[in-house]
Amino acid sequence: MRAPSAEIAVISGRGKTGTAVVSALADLGVGARALGRAERADPGTDLRGCRAVYLMAPNMAPDEPDLVREVLAAARSAGVTRVVYHSVAAPYAPLMPHHVNKAVAEDLVRRSGTDWTILQPCAYVQNVIPGLQGEDPGIDVAYDLDAPFGLVDVADVAQAAATVLTRAEHIGATYELGGPDLVGMRDVAAIAQEVLSRPVRARRIGAWAWAAGAGAGLDPREQEWLLAMFAYYDRYGLPARPRTLSGLLGRPPRDVREVLARELDPGPGHHRE
Repeated sequence: MRAPSAEIAVISGRGKTGTAVVSALADLGVGARALGRAERADPGTDLRGCRAVYLMAPNMAPDEPDLVREVLAAARSAGVTRVVYHSVAAPYAPLMPHHVNKAVAEDLVRRSGTDWTILQPCAYVQNVIPGLQGEDPGIDVAYDLDAPFGLVDVADVAQAAATVLTRAEHIGATYELGGPDLVGMRDVAAIAQEVLSRPVRARRIGAWAWAAGAGAGLDPREQEWLLAMFAYYDRYGLPARPRTLSGLLGRPPRDVREVLARELDPGPGHHRE
């Protein structure tokens, strides 16, 4: 049974980003209702009583514009007029189909008649963490190791989300959210090596080697979209800058070193060889 104090619905609220947004709202003393995708369109049980919706699609969702239409309709039916949409840095990139879906969804949100805000975060520092946690830590990517990224901390994005959800001056704004430095994956591996005090490899693998390995279990559509994303990253990276995020946080965003040190902290009693 949901707590009656829940005030903000977080769509896709049980994943990495959604969990962080719920936590950031709790830090402000604001209740949140974490909803999975299957629950998104029943305003009688899911959105009624909420004052705002944080609208985020599952990663690589094939039908993101349809999902956004459904949530916007459910919000209208439930009397919710405040919507913050979680988009992506560089949504208007025709070479990346899932980014284009977010561009289409942004347009739907802007024309929805709601009090909207759009957040466009860059890729997360946390995306590299799984490869750094094993016995052979490394970063293996299917694009240029020196392509520039404005990698951002998911906790910083969540804090920014909580801020815009609870303050009216952000209505009608679109904010790109980048980290403090432009870094390539070679840079990130070097920082991780210092944090871990052990060798960390940075390796570029071929796109088709990725498709036959890490991407082999994906459905063909998702594999195709990720290959298109890698090709874009290979040529352009995903640069995003920190000024807007700094303003929302009231401080500089956390850099890669700080995030890796926090995420890879082995805890007390652990001794590296």
